[in-house]
Amino acid sequence: MNMDEATAVKVGQRHGKPVIYQVKSGDMYRDGYKFFCSVNGVWLTKSVPVKYLSLNNM
Repeated sequence: MNMDEATAVKVGQRHGKPVIYQVKSGDMYRDGYKFFCSVNGVWLTKSVPVKYLSLNNM
């Protein structure tokens, strides 16, 4: 588990059993979705359709 996954699990545990989805952002970009980098370095997009998500079994 990398640092980002560990952080997601820690945050998710505050609300029950955590679930982590992997976003196929490269596929989204190739399909024309726009991404924006916020001031604090987090990448954002308006929405993520289900077909670009895969469940990451921890």
